[in-house]
Amino acid sequence: MEIDVSLARSTGFTLEAHFTAPGEGVTALFGRSGSGKTTIIQVVAGSVKPDKGLVRVDGETFFDSDKGIDLPIEKRNAGYVFQDARLFPHMSVEGNLRYGERRTRRERTISFDAVVAMLGIGHLLARRPHTLSGGEKQRVAIGRALLSQPRLLLMDEPLASLDEMRKGEILPYLERLRDELKLPILYVSHSIEEVLRLSTAVAALADGKVIACGPLSDVLSRPELLPVVGRFDIGTILECTVVAHDEAFQLSTVAFADGELRVPLVGSPVGAPARARIRSRDVSLSLSRPMDVSVTNRLAGTISAITRAEGPFADVEVALAHTKLHSLVTQESVQRLGLEAGTPVWAMIKAVTVDSRPAGFSSPGAEILSPPLPAAPAQPPSPAPPPLRVIPGGNPPQEKP
Repeated sequence: MEIDVSLARSTGFTLEAHFTAPGEGVTALFGRSGSGKTTIIQVVAGSVKPDKGLVRVDGETFFDSDKGIDLPIEKRNAGYVFQDARLFPHMSVEGNLRYGERRTRRERTISFDAVVAMLGIGHLLARRPHTLSGGEKQRVAIGRALLSQPRLLLMDEPLASLDEMRKGEILPYLERLRDELKLPILYVSHSIEEVLRLSTAVAALADGKVIACGPLSDVLSRPELLPVVGRFDIGTILECTVVAHDEAFQLSTVAFADGELRVPLVGSPVGAPARARIRSRDVSLSLSRPMDVSVTNRLAGTISAITRAEGPFADVEVALAHTKLHSLVTQESVQRLGLEAGTPVWAMIKAVTVDSRPAGFSSPGAEILSPPLPAAPAQPPSPAPPPLRVIPGGNPPQEKP
C-alpha cells in the first residue's frame, strides 16, 4: 500500500502523508488526537479527496492527481469499521450481516458461516443492536465489513468507545483477524497498548506529518519519537518463543535472539511465538555483573549510543549480539558512572506481575503481550472454523441501506 498525499483544510490543518505499508497484516496509524490519523483513513476510503498525491493499494491506483484518477468509494472495495459500530437499529444482527453480504458483486470467498464462527456471534443473530454490548456491536460491525469481500480493512479507533473489559473481549478476535486474513489493515489508534498488541508495522504521526514508518520494533524504540510515544513508553519490542512454564512460581521462560527472559506466566503454549515489551524506564544498568540482587533478568551488552532526552533524562542504547535494548536514566547517572559509547554494561530487567487487563499494560518490567492462561471452559468449545481466504472484491458497508 502506497500513500503519498497532501491536503490543506480551511481550519488550518495540513496533512503531508508519505509512507508505504505492507500488503498484509496490521499497519497502525499512531499519534495523538488531531495528528491526521482519521484523515488518512478517509483519504484511502475515498470520502476525503486530497489536494494532490497518490493512493495505491495492491497494485491498483485509487487516486492519482497527476493522471486524474479518483475511484469512487464503491469501487475501492474497502471495509470500514468505525469507532461507533453504526449498525442499522431496525435490523437484526443477521440482517446487518446480510446487508454487508449483499453489497458486493464479487465472488464470495469469505462465507457467512465462517465469519460468524470466527467472530463468535452465532448466538447473537436474532438480536437487535440495542440489546448488544459495545464489544458485541463491534464484532458484528467487523463481520459486516468482512462479508463485503474487501481488499483491505480500514479500522478507525474501533476500541476507543469500549471499557477495559469490553476491549478484552474483542482483542482476541482482532488478533485472529490479523493472523488469518491475508489482507492489509489500516488501524487508527492513539493507544500504545493496542498498537503493541495488534500491529506488525507502525506509521507514527505528529501535526499532520508521518514522521516514521516501519516495523513495530523499529519505530517504537526510536528516542526521537519520545514526543509521540511518550518518554515512559519508549522501549524495545522483542519477538520471542515460549520455551517453558513454571506453574509453581507462576512464571514462563521465553527465548529471543540473545538469550532468555523469565516473565509472569503467559497463556501461549511452549513453542508458540510471543511478543515481549521492555520499556526503557524499566531497564537498569550496572558496570559490573550484578550479584545478590532480586532482578532475575540480567543481560551483558555494550553501550552503542547515548541520546539526551527530555528534562533530566538520557536514553542509553545497549547493544547485545543481535538486539538493542534501551535504558532511560538520568544524565547525572551517565556522568557519575562514566557511561559512553563502548562501555560494557549489564542490563537488568525486573520480571514483575503483568497487568492482566488485555489493553492496559501499565505494570513495569518485561511485559508479554498475550492473554493470561485461560480458566477451564464451562463447556466444550466449538470447533475452530477453517482459515479464511480473501481475494479482492466487494464494497464497503454504507451508512444507509
